[in-house]
Amino acid sequence: MTDTPSPSSSGTRVSTKAAEAKAQRAARQAAALRANLRRRKQQARTRQEQEADEQEPLTATTTETGENPTCP
Repeated sequence: MTDTPSPSSSGTRVSTKAAEAKAQRAARQAAALRANLRRRKQQARTRQEQEADEQEPLTATTTETGENPTCP
């Protein structure tokens, strides 16, 4: 085998070194996109939890005097 450049899909010739660099760049981009997706999903989960906490009804366990409420 020789180290001759191989043609790319666009018809231009790309050296082996350039092809490796392109593959590494694509791998880094894929990893960054996965990390970004994980971060966005975590943010969405946190927002949902906060909204759920805000919507929970408050139950009165004690009155203003500190006593437990009783049924009439």
